[in-house]
Amino acid sequence: MNNFDIIQFDSIDSTNTYGVKNFDKLKDKTAVSALVQTQGKGRFNRVWICETLDNLCLSLVLKPEKIAHIANLTQYMSVCTCKVIETYGLKPQIKYPNDVLIDEKKVCGILCESVLKKNIIQGVVLGIGVNLNMPLSLIEKIEKPATSLNLLTGHSIDRQEFLEKLLKEFFSKYQDVIERGFCSFEQEYLKRNNFLGKTVYIQQRDNTPKEQYTAIAMDKNGNLVVRTNEGNQKTIFSGDLMF
Repeated sequence: MNNFDIIQFDSIDSTNTYGVKNFDKLKDKTAVSALVQTQGKGRFNRVWICETLDNLCLSLVLKPEKIAHIANLTQYMSVCTCKVIETYGLKPQIKYPNDVLIDEKKVCGILCESVLKKNIIQGVVLGIGVNLNMPLSLIEKIEKPATSLNLLTGHSIDRQEFLEKLLKEFFSKYQDVIERGFCSFEQEYLKRNNFLGKTVYIQQRDNTPKEQYTAIAMDKNGNLVVRTNEGNQKTIFSGDLMF
């Protein structure tokens, strides 16, 4: 028996916005989905295009009793998404911290927004967008290299089937992630990474100049450990990774 509720919209501005605005009214583990999303949000205030039918626009309203490891939920979702995509015969990889790529092209974006009341975290709204069925003409208009599952498999993807697979996968070990954090899915994450051992650049939110490093490891909390050009180790707690 499913332990989550699903709210389905034909069209909405943003499933994440809806989840945040209605957080108090919605039950824990409510999934908010839409066929079309007109103002989808990505990391660093980017836009996530989801204006054609049969793509995945989904947000999960989560109110865990323990919040120590909620920062790891986006990484966990990236692993769950990879596992579902792999059932279609594809080989996705994760770019730190949570982008899902296939052949170095982005197919999935994940965004987590904390909900606070009197500066106390009440929970999070975890949003995910997956390009399931996108025309090539629209993919080519996206600023950064992107792709879609239908273009890679040669056939359309059943949106409802993908949604159900993803929810089942996510909630199968959700409580373990809440209890133990990154270590509960570390090996699944690491074996799908596409960045360790490579020269990387980190762009901060404030658009300060990009810094060059070598990505060498992940720490126990899911943060990226890099080596500077001077040979020192440094832990990256935030920022956008680029090659």
